[in-house]
This record gives sequence, C-alpha cells and structure tokens, in this order.
Amino acid sequence: MTKQALLYAPHEIFSKTAAPVEVFDDALSALIKNMFEVMYAHQGVGLAANMIGILQRVIVIDVSDDVEGSKPMALVNPKIVKASEETQIYEEASLSFPGISAKVTRPKDIMVEFMDEKGEKHSLDAAGGLATVIQHEMDYLDGVVFLDHLSRLKRETLIKKMKKFKDRHHIDCHHHHHHH
Repeated sequence: MTKQALLYAPHEIFSKTAAPVEVFDDALSALIKNMFEVMYAHQGVGLAANMIGILQRVIVIDVSDDVEGSKPMALVNPKIVKASEETQIYEEASLSFPGISAKVTRPKDIMVEFMDEKGEKHSLDAAGGLATVIQHEMDYLDGVVFLDHLSRLKRETLIKKMKKFKDRHHIDCHHHHHHH
C-alpha cells in the first residue's frame, strides 16, 4: 500500500462518509501504522483515516502528553454508545485545517465501543480532553469537520483565515508532495 500523506481542506474527502472496516488484515495494520506516522510527523493528537484520503472508519489518538497513563490508541469502527448531558467547551484545531482553531461544545463524558486492529471488541470511557479528541476525530468519519459545529458566519471567517494562512505558508492542496 502506498503511504498516504495528510490532506488539507478544502477537499471533497471532508464531506464524505467512511465505510466500516470489515477485514482485519495486514492492510489495516499498515493503514494504522501510516496514520500514526502522519499524526506524529505533524505533531497531532488525533487523526482520522479521511484526513489521509482513506474512507475507512479508523481513528488514531495519542493524548499521552496531556492525559496521565494514556497510550496511543487505534479505534476501528468506533461508536459512541453513551454521551453525557453535561457538555464542555474546548478550543479545537485540526491538522487538515491549518492556522485556525475554534471553541466547540461537546458532551463531557462519552463511552465508546470500538475494535482494535485484530478485530477484538473494546469499550472505553473518556472524559475531558480525550472525549473531545475522540469526538472530533469520529466526526470526520461521518463527513463532519469541527467547523460544522459553528455558526455560518464564524465558519466563513475561519475559512478565510485558513486560506490566508495557507498562502503565507505555501501549503498547497493540489499537489501531493511525498516527503520521505
């Protein structure tokens, strides 16, 4: 499988829905490894497969800098089975939407069921920053980006700001540069 690189908005992939993973094989392990590499290369805490152009329901997360005792995790076919009424607000950003961030309100505590790369089932209780990261990444799988949680005006302002940032930093969406 060719290594995939991070995609930047605007890109049609960000409005597409990812398909459930049905086969737990070497290709899936390779995808997960690739996703971790991209995430670490860009100093991210989470990445969804859509962000590298793969429409499969896979997210990877590493919040170990912020959350005591947490390990890097790959969640395949994640599903939120419980979400608290109580919400929290976090400043969210995305590697695929460089130069901008926005405050987003989400449930404070969630319970997620998912499979690991071998197809074993797990469930995870997440709160605080971890809950936000998981929900943020899972949104991508449904063709939703963090900006979709904002008012239209706010969203348009941020998209303009991102365009300026990309021009200034020569971040180009149309050419796929492969950096090795």
